[in-house]
Amino acid sequence: AYVVVGDENGHVGLGVKSSAEVAIAIKGALNLAKMNVVPVRRGYWGTKIGSPHTVPTKVTGKTGSIRVRLVPAPRGTSIVAAIAPKKLLSMAGIKDVYSSSCGKTATMGNFLKATFAALSA
Repeated sequence: AYVVVGDENGHVGLGVKSSAEVAIAIKGALNLAKMNVVPVRRGYWGTKIGSPHTVPTKVTGKTGSIRVRLVPAPRGTSIVAAIAPKKLLSMAGIKDVYSSSCGKTATMGNFLKATFAALSA
């Protein structure tokens, strides 16, 4: 099970756990996600008005065959990404970002780990 926790204000954690029973796996992944919470750097695109809303620079994360690149976006763009990274980015408090990915992104676990690596870099 893969579990993401975040406060939508610059902190996010990812937990991975496998077990014979689903409930035990989710509970263990939740505990691991809470222990793996990392701060996320946020920044501005253009003028520094309001709160930080995007990633500060172009960042890249890699796990397995998957590379995820996050690019700053102007305010109002929203998160331009696939479903799984979009949820992780929104839980991290990022409101506007462009993303690019290559590799076998159907492997959802590695896709999430690569996005998490890009955010925590």
